[in-house]
Amino acid sequence: MQQFDINGNSYELIEDDSCFSIEQVRDYLTGFFEPFDYIFGDYSGDKIRLKGFYESSHKNVKKYNDIKYLDFYKKNYCNIGAKTFLLKKLQKK
Repeated sequence: MQQFDINGNSYELIEDDSCFSIEQVRDYLTGFFEPFDYIFGDYSGDKIRLKGFYESSHKNVKKYNDIKYLDFYKKNYCNIGAKTFLLKKLQKK
């Protein structure tokens, strides 16, 4: 998959419903998302929404931001048929 550098971090695009826009993500990805292992994006009303998720083993993980609950989040918090994408932060070398 594709890799992108955003705000000093490297991310790999691991899921994409043909909606990912690096320009929009750069505009909305603030320092708030720095600690997260994954950035999930969906489009609602032609606007991008971002949510951070952690690996299940991360010390700060909670049920609502555990990556294993991503499908639950999509089903319950995203519009039906919403275009989505998922970025995974790559470990710094």
